[in-house]
Amino acid sequence: MRHVFLIPAAIAGALTLSACAEKAEETVERAFQDVNVVDESNLNDVMLTVADPNEAVQYFTRATKSAPDRIDLQRGLAKSLIRAKRNTEGVSAWTKVASMPGATSEDKVNLADALIRNGDWAKAEATLDSVPPTHETFQRYRLEAMVADANKEWSKSDSFYETAMGLTTTPSGVLNNWGYSKLTRGDYAEAERLFGDAIRQDQALFTAKNNLILARGAQRKYTLPVIPMDQTERAQLLHTLALSAVKQGDVQTGKALLREAINTHPQHFDEAVRSLKALENA
Repeated sequence: MRHVFLIPAAIAGALTLSACAEKAEETVERAFQDVNVVDESNLNDVMLTVADPNEAVQYFTRATKSAPDRIDLQRGLAKSLIRAKRNTEGVSAWTKVASMPGATSEDKVNLADALIRNGDWAKAEATLDSVPPTHETFQRYRLEAMVADANKEWSKSDSFYETAMGLTTTPSGVLNNWGYSKLTRGDYAEAERLFGDAIRQDQALFTAKNNLILARGAQRKYTLPVIPMDQTERAQLLHTLALSAVKQGDVQTGKALLREAINTHPQHFDEAVRSLKALENA
């Protein structure tokens, strides 16, 4: 009789051990899943920041095919397409993200950014208009300012640029944009001031340096300002100033500046040489 009772006990023990083993496997599997989520999150961040943009596009394209309903992966694809300057595809990707469950106001702002990059100003404006006024971010107001510029709504533009300035710790880019806005309006002195502010914020921002020279040239100021520049930059800025002088009708000044640019450049400055030859032949 003792053996009769031992068999069920043995079976029960085996079942208990089996259940324990299954629980242990589940625990291990869950742990690996958690690790995979962390690893994937880190990889996504790497792809969005330091990876080659086209490699990031390939990565997120594969990821979205495996999990098309994951909005974070769709966002990654959209951001990567914009980083890779594939703006038309970027518009399609951000349009999809903005229509998915869980989409945010920031997704609409990113869609507006993609539309502006693609030259679709009307749709960008409509998209920004659909963003609640409570969504107050640097990116939103920077884009609002650019749309206002495109519409020549100058008072709106100034207001949006000023608001954007207060929402960032790195205002060099928005100062450069604001300066260019003033340049297009013919307010050259104010443009010069804003470009100077942009350079003080970021001494490596060559675009602002070049724009500063355009603003000075438009005022017939044919000397380089005291700003940080290396020898190559100095030559390029002299070239810009020379072309500005020629545009103003000051051809002889332009020729002299071109010669200075050619002599300043540490290597052969082919573009300036061609400009000078064209003027002399004319």
